[in-house]
Amino acid sequence: MAELDPAIHAPARLRVMSLLAAVEEAEFSFVRDEVEVSDSVLSKHAAALEAAGYVVIRKGHVGKRPRTWLKLSPAGRQAYRAHVAALQEIVARSGLSLTGE
Repeated sequence: MAELDPAIHAPARLRVMSLLAAVEEAEFSFVRDEVEVSDSVLSKHAAALEAAGYVVIRKGHVGKRPRTWLKLSPAGRQAYRAHVAALQEIVARSGLSLTGE
């Protein structure tokens, strides 16, 4: 049986990974709003995912305003796919599909 990745499995981290898997790169505030967490919670989770090698954090400026962008690293994309496959395997054992059919 495939293993769940503990670095991804926390609900907020899974939501971050899922969002980033759908885009090339996303601004911190967009991720925060979509995941519905505070700045500090997203910072903590993003730092943990970066430490795992799954997320790349880029800082820069737009005009004079500082901005932060997040994106999945190649290892993060691979880890996310493996985690989703493990979840699908667990759900498949119940005889249900993830689409509810």
